[in-house]
Amino acid sequence: MPDWPAWILLHAAAAAAVTVWALRYALRRRLLDQPGERRSHDQATPRGGGVAIVVVLLLGCAWLIAAFPPARGQLSAFAAGLLLVAGIGWLDDHRPLAPWPRLVVQAVAGLLLAWAAWSAGGQIWLAVAAFVLAMGLVNVWNFMDGINGLATSQAMIAAAGLALVLPQPWNWLAAGLAAAAAGFLPFNFPRARIFLGDVGSGGLGYALAALLTAGLVVAPDAYGWLALPVCAFVVDAGFTLAWRMLKGERWWTPHVEHVYQRWARRHGHVTICTAYAVFSVGAVGLMLHGLRPGGAAGAWIPGFWYLGAALVWIWGHGKEHG
Repeated sequence: MPDWPAWILLHAAAAAAVTVWALRYALRRRLLDQPGERRSHDQATPRGGGVAIVVVLLLGCAWLIAAFPPARGQLSAFAAGLLLVAGIGWLDDHRPLAPWPRLVVQAVAGLLLAWAAWSAGGQIWLAVAAFVLAMGLVNVWNFMDGINGLATSQAMIAAAGLALVLPQPWNWLAAGLAAAAAGFLPFNFPRARIFLGDVGSGGLGYALAALLTAGLVVAPDAYGWLALPVCAFVVDAGFTLAWRMLKGERWWTPHVEHVYQRWARRHGHVTICTAYAVFSVGAVGLMLHGLRPGGAAGAWIPGFWYLGAALVWIWGHGKEHG
């Protein structure tokens, strides 16, 4: 294995290089997200740049498969699932697909992750949790990828935090994900020269689902702490989805109803992306505090953190509708 600095620098540099290629490819193929009333940007912008993160993560995963033979099956299942989720997203970036074919492919990828969890932990509830995490976070990251830098920076922060608590080889995978996201981020924030696209948002969500599953395998009682890094996205996406369903809206169609989108229209992309980053850095810090030796006594704390996030969502949503 390379040392940590080399591993991180290689992933970041490779992601930046592949993003340059992706940008040229998107411009040549006219893969552009046009502005509109259901968009948060005001000019045509290339999409599909998240393929850089996926490609680099798959290359890192191939290295880990060779370096950690005992985890070969689980890592291979993850890589296959990531290829499926990113692949259907890549197709969707080229020509929009109906929701159901995407969900079917995502479900197959979720089953692969479920098998990996079951083979590692031998418990059916881990397999169910892995499937739910895969289906949930793939779509949460897709829903929340609506302003410059947000989805990428949130994945980067969550992965960096998980790299500090996961066992080998998943800590290496988490560090690689954080570094690859960091390599892509300058192309997407503060000004977006290219968007993640479905290939990127889906890939980020699936990778984070795999990392959280790896955490559950070794520390099943720590599920509350492990859920903290994705709190901001889970609350905003979950509450917004529930609200739209209660209103009888077509919840699977693009919209600008998320609290982060409403706030971004008022305060700008940079301010809101930074605010979410500060919140998630705090959540990661709390997770690290809770998972330290002897730190699990306050297992109720993650629930209060989620409750606080929910109250902020309710306040922000009510203020915008007031």
